[in-house]
Amino acid sequence: REFRPDVAVLADKNAAALLEKRVREDPELASVRVEGGYDVLSSIASLPDTDSVMAAISGSAGLVPALAAIKAGKKLYLANKESLIMTGHLFIDEARKSHSVILPVDSEHNAMFQCLPESVQQSIGYCDLKAAGVSRLLLTGSGGPFRKRDLSTFDAITPEEAVAHPTWSMGRKISVDSATMMNKGFEFIEAKWLFNAQNDQISVIIHPESMIHSMVQYRDGAVLAEIGNPDMRTPIARVMSYPDRIECGVGPVDFFAIEHLEFIRPDFSRYPCLSLAIDSCWSGQSATTALNAANEKAVAAFLDRRIRFTDIVRVCSETVERFSSEKSETMEDVFELDRAASAFASDLVKKYSL
Repeated sequence: REFRPDVAVLADKNAAALLEKRVREDPELASVRVEGGYDVLSSIASLPDTDSVMAAISGSAGLVPALAAIKAGKKLYLANKESLIMTGHLFIDEARKSHSVILPVDSEHNAMFQCLPESVQQSIGYCDLKAAGVSRLLLTGSGGPFRKRDLSTFDAITPEEAVAHPTWSMGRKISVDSATMMNKGFEFIEAKWLFNAQNDQISVIIHPESMIHSMVQYRDGAVLAEIGNPDMRTPIARVMSYPDRIECGVGPVDFFAIEHLEFIRPDFSRYPCLSLAIDSCWSGQSATTALNAANEKAVAAFLDRRIRFTDIVRVCSETVERFSSEKSETMEDVFELDRAASAFASDLVKKYSL
């Protein structure tokens, strides 16, 4: 009623049928069409009347409609990590071929985007950081809720503790990913593809206050940082209004209320998932595809209390080791690898089951 969309799509076809019934009974919504199923999302994203697409479906389910938008040459507001983690250069190649524009929504990549020169902003996926005077991308992360917790107690971490993020309000799956810092590892992989970064051009910094959303270091010694309240409305407004800036309801930072800003080198014994993701990033496409598939299965199992918090990295590591040398030269290869890695990870979940 508020937005009167031309089309409303629900992934669940039964839910779509219920919504369609209610819409038909409401004379004010006579112009709204209701569709059901994930396959419809791709066709909607590709319609001639669609000029831009916000890709914000989490998990591998968000890849196919995002890819459809890219192939159709749409402007893509990318908030789905899996698109690049699973398909990397294949996704970027499709965007370049279709002249599709990618604008990053994830707060950290959006922060880097804002701190980078215009030449880089307008060539996402195939920019040249060195030519733009950039020496390093500095990816910040809060460190999650277990930054100071005794490592000997990690086996006892509960789902309720893992989803209690100290600064951001997020869904359960991504909150667990933040607790393991797998989320930051995924962002590392994403930054590599978005900004065409080499292995000496990205670093991760623990920044508990989450005020600096990421930074860009230049070869002349300058560092540009994007600072703001932890509110996703800012990066969303930035991409949707780019190159302009608009009011989005987020208040200014009160610098006098900030007691201090802390920066900590990541401890990989505390965050083995982060280490695994960074290693996978430079191992190749198959490793990151397998990592994503395994993590989805492992986190779901942890939230269902079927495995321990510390088993998440075990499931992921064994899956990556098994599939990192597999072929991933086409989208079909990637989807097949994703299916195989998911099945393998499901078997590992049973192996570690409580």
